[in-house]
Amino acid sequence: MIRNYSLKVLCGAVATCVAGVALAQSMAIGAMPVGSGWYVGAAAYKKAVEASGSGLKMEVVARGGGVANPMVVEQKKVDVAISNVATSQWARDGILLYKGKQAQNIRSIVGGLNPVYIGAIVRKKYMEENGFKTLKDILESGKAVNILMKPPGSNIPPAVEVVLEAHKTSVDKIKANGGQVIQVNPTQMASIIRDGRADLYFDTILRGHPTITEIVLTGDVMFLDISDEGLNALTKIGLKRGTIPKWFDGQSAAVQGADFGTHLIVHKDMSDKQAYELTKLFVENVGTISNEFKAWKAFKPQGATTAENNGIAMHPGALQYFKEKGLTN
Repeated sequence: MIRNYSLKVLCGAVATCVAGVALAQSMAIGAMPVGSGWYVGAAAYKKAVEASGSGLKMEVVARGGGVANPMVVEQKKVDVAISNVATSQWARDGILLYKGKQAQNIRSIVGGLNPVYIGAIVRKKYMEENGFKTLKDILESGKAVNILMKPPGSNIPPAVEVVLEAHKTSVDKIKANGGQVIQVNPTQMASIIRDGRADLYFDTILRGHPTITEIVLTGDVMFLDISDEGLNALTKIGLKRGTIPKWFDGQSAAVQGADFGTHLIVHKDMSDKQAYELTKLFVENVGTISNEFKAWKAFKPQGATTAENNGIAMHPGALQYFKEKGLTN
């Protein structure tokens, strides 16, 4: 079942449970729209939960995403949600996209689900014509560059602004130098690169990402390392340094990127019993779940409680599960 945010969600309402009787309750999980990776992951989690014999029912909310989900958990519109570690921290602190609106009551239950990198891709012809070798060369040259990325509301624009600032430039300076910042939906991106209307493209990079796959196949592009200056700045806003593997045809080598991280979050008011159960059902069924959402094959229970894989405080019910299994660090 799919639930929209307009429907009321009773967070933390638990049916009376007696010894020997399975939990009987219904929960909503915040994901992203149908067709997204997170929707696939949430649907696989739902399937595993409902097949577990726990009595727990789950509804997938086919809206939101990495930016919206911390706030809908904070507002108790869903019970559990998939979120990026970095954006959960931004929401907790009310910074960047959140502009003072804080989600101080969100808690992590499972960290380290999979990496989600910000990466840079550039047209080869643009690099050759200007004699550039690196991202630093482009951003510090003062030459015109047309930058392509997602519209406001995504986690990419604020991260890109941080990278630009690390190279002593900005959106305004890019424009003053004769360049543009083009912000469009993913369906338009491949044609913009192919037609030469954009030179440098920033996006979240996941294995098998359909937009990036199309751009690599049709756009004559190359992957660039995010510079050390950019990575140092991104780590200050909650991202982790990482290496983007050689995931795409035409990608010549692994490159440096910064990882937003992914985790499951709940409200602090969720009972310890509920948080324990949700954590247990995910960890003990992740093999089956990841057969449907391949990104979660990267999950390792031994790292699920580390600070870098969660970014925010963990729920005590989740911690209890990991402690019992000897999986805390």
